[in-house]
Amino acid sequence: MNIGVPKEVKSDEYRVAMLPVGVEELVLWGHRVLVERTAGEGSGLLDETYEQAGATLVDTAAEVWGEADLIVKVKEPQPAEWPMVRRGQTVFTYFHFAACRDLTEAMLASGATSIAYETLVDDAGRLPLLTPMSEVAGRMSVQEGAKYLERPQMGRGILLGGVPGVAPAHITVLGGGVVGANAAKIAAGFQASVAILDINMDRLRYLDDIMPANVDCLYSDRHTIRRQLERADLVIGAVLIPGAKAPRLVEREDLSRMQQGAVIIDVAIDQGGCMETSRPTSHADPTYIVDGVVHYCVTNMPGAVGRTSTFALCNVTLPWVMRLATAGPGKEGAAKAAMASKPLARAVNLFDGEVTNGPVAETFGLQHTALFAV
Repeated sequence: MNIGVPKEVKSDEYRVAMLPVGVEELVLWGHRVLVERTAGEGSGLLDETYEQAGATLVDTAAEVWGEADLIVKVKEPQPAEWPMVRRGQTVFTYFHFAACRDLTEAMLASGATSIAYETLVDDAGRLPLLTPMSEVAGRMSVQEGAKYLERPQMGRGILLGGVPGVAPAHITVLGGGVVGANAAKIAAGFQASVAILDINMDRLRYLDDIMPANVDCLYSDRHTIRRQLERADLVIGAVLIPGAKAPRLVEREDLSRMQQGAVIIDVAIDQGGCMETSRPTSHADPTYIVDGVVHYCVTNMPGAVGRTSTFALCNVTLPWVMRLATAGPGKEGAAKAAMASKPLARAVNLFDGEVTNGPVAETFGLQHTALFAV
């Protein structure tokens, strides 16, 4: 099979979808891997290293998209890439379709098979391809929050851990999943006062067992959220419904409860955001202010730490790339791989011009066609 790795073109995206070792493994199994020149430079991976591993280096994205049966990416295809996607091709990447109708319609029109990292659910209910980036984003959310709480960034001028005689910052984390747990752990390490909210009592009991004493685990409801907003210097939005639009937990009117210069980091922005006032931003222009509250809503947070993120992502994606490659090209190969693996079947969001992911179909009022019984 021809497998393509184009250079990421999303603003300030420094990750790459495959390591040289992944190229070497695929080539050993008889596959051809096309890598666009300089694709790995943002992660410190040079063209020579890919070439030594057996990659076929090409000069343009058009060559990658034009020759590859399977495209492996990090971020969803950008508008400039949409015309290059073709029927019978399989694209394996983070899609987050529920956050963008235009992307969904473009990929449907292409007729390509869209397999989304973020909806690959294993038989234990885990999200193995989303987890490493959620870990990165959760940890980054605290360091970004610390930066934007500084007064030159229009924040309140708060040091997360305080100092003797001065109280530390109060951080509210909405969601106790992978993002939220990692955020709370790092925030606790800064000696901040932390509250983590969730609606799953079993998860709260688990978090209560493992978190340090400066983390309170609270049941999430409207009253608790409002009380937390009044206290919070930093709010981290960390909720997730796999494949679906994020639930809206904070309304515009709720911002009036927050202190001037407080900061919101909406990690859920990839799935539409969990604040009414959230809108996508970039690393080049990461923040804006609404009602005196600083909003940070960068849609590819892990892209800023490209080397760490690339290695963490490729460690978990390569086995699934191998399965897809082994199954063969075209929609027949994608179907064969999905039939042999329930996690892959769950990850197929679009197939042959049909929406096969229920939450995506529901978000946009589109017809849902079940791929298999998964």
